[in-house]
Amino acid sequence: MTDSALATTRRFLHGTAELLLSGPQYRTSGRIELCVVAGGFATVAVPALRVDGGELVTETGRIGLHGRAYTEIAALAGVQAAEPSDVYAGGPGVRPDEVVTLDEDALAVCLRALALGESSLLAFAPDVERVLWPEHFDVAITVDRVNYGVSPGDGHIDEPYAYVGPHESRRGSFWNMTFGAARPLAELGDTEAVIRFFQAGRQLAH
Repeated sequence: MTDSALATTRRFLHGTAELLLSGPQYRTSGRIELCVVAGGFATVAVPALRVDGGELVTETGRIGLHGRAYTEIAALAGVQAAEPSDVYAGGPGVRPDEVVTLDEDALAVCLRALALGESSLLAFAPDVERVLWPEHFDVAITVDRVNYGVSPGDGHIDEPYAYVGPHESRRGSFWNMTFGAARPLAELGDTEAVIRFFQAGRQLAH
């Protein structure tokens, strides 16, 4: 798997989250947030849509994503491929007419990152709802004005990473990013290490 394959796959997964799940959900239910589920991610309200590996799962069947335009996938699913209008700016910039390209290995990396984020956040703060945000495509929570989350990679770090982002900036060696602190998942290794990173961030943020 190349860095280019990871970036391309991540971009099209991000586009799937925005155009095929969050957008249709917003137009139907007024909500943009998604959730991480076994094998991928899903809407939290109607329409009931879920990404499972490389497929979009609807109430009536499964639709392969790779090699199809978002508009074609949406038509098969009975929804409109469009972002949640006027809710946020700065999403992935993926057009509905683009053809989805997914590398199998890169897809597994991205979905494992989201699953690790879900399990780590659940253990770290079990009473706080985890949200997969379509704008940034990360699974995250906010506790006492501090954001905690896991991203499959983005413009800040081009690989999956965990982060702690206080609403007010902090100084010190722990805080290595403009938005707070981040550590690649390859460096942290497992759920327990991600939890320890979150716990360290919580102590230093207050």
